[in-house]
Amino acid sequence: MEVRSAQSDDELRAALELRERVFIHEQGVSPAADRDGRDHEAMHIVAVDAGRVVGTCRLLFRGRVARLGRLVVEPERRGEGIAAAILAEADNAALAQDADAISLHAQTYARDLYLEAGYEERGPAFMEEGIEHVAMEKRLA
Repeated sequence: MEVRSAQSDDELRAALELRERVFIHEQGVSPAADRDGRDHEAMHIVAVDAGRVVGTCRLLFRGRVARLGRLVVEPERRGEGIAAAILAEADNAALAQDADAISLHAQTYARDLYLEAGYEERGPAFMEEGIEHVAMEKRLA
């Protein structure tokens, strides 16, 4: 498996289709919330296995803070460490863009994934698209 920035329109399309399957169909997130019009300005990290995108996230850069979002892994591939590998690559990508922190809104069921990757909670849980989240941040370098 290779984890890196998306390298083609086909990989980006596959990442967006994976997000749609997970967020919209599996979790009931509204299409407008997932497709917020910001994908064109984002860096998309993909996990590719045998030519197939099996995980993805995106990074949006605002000054020295990278905003990580839309982290998903194919349902049948969860528990294999793919999300952790994507987070590690996101760290590398953010550092390469001179970011000194990554912030995100984590679904609370996945909180431990982020804690293990070095993120810290920032404030109380809140609802976003009907799903409980918590703000988290990781300082880089």
